Amino acid sequence: MTEIKELPKVIEICNQLKELVSCDFVGLAIQNKVGPDVRWHYAVGNLNDKYKRITVRFGKGIAGKVISTGTSMMMIDFPYQTTDKITDYPIALAEKLNTCYAVPLFFNGVPKGVLLAGNRESRPFNDQDQECVKESGQDLEGILKGNIGL
Repeated sequence: MTEIKELPKVIEICNQLKELVSCDFVGLAIQNKVGPDVRWHYAVGNLNDKYKRITVRFGKGIAGKVISTGTSMMMIDFPYQTTDKITDYPIALAEKLNTCYAVPLFFNGVPKGVLLAGNRESRPFNDQDQECVKESGQDLEGILKGNIGL
C-alpha cells in the first residue's frame, strides 16, 4: 500500500480547487505502489471518512478508469446515466456525488493518481472548471512526485 505523508500543501490545493470551481467535494486517489488497486488518500468537502476505506481495482470506478485510460472522465447525473453497476463507483455513492470530473496524475509519464472534483447536485463542469481541475492536478503531480515513492 502506498502511504502518503500528511502534506499541508496538498490539502491547500484541494481546498483552493473546491473554491475555484464551486464544487462540493475534491478527492485525491493514488494507485498502490505494489499491485493494481487504487486508494483515496485525501478529501475536502467530504461527508464522512468512508473515502479512507475505499479501494478500487485498476480499471474500475472513477479512479480506476481514469488511471487505466490515462484520460479525464466526466460523470453526469449519477447514478442514472451510468451503464455500469452503481457499486462500481464507491466514492460517488459514499459522497452522494451526482456530477464529477476527474483527471489523471502522471508520475514518470505513467498515470498513477486521480484528482476528482464533484457536485452533489446536477451541475456539470464547464470548460473553465475542467481547466482548473487539470491545472490543480499538475500542481499536485509536482508536490507528490517526491513523496509517494513512485
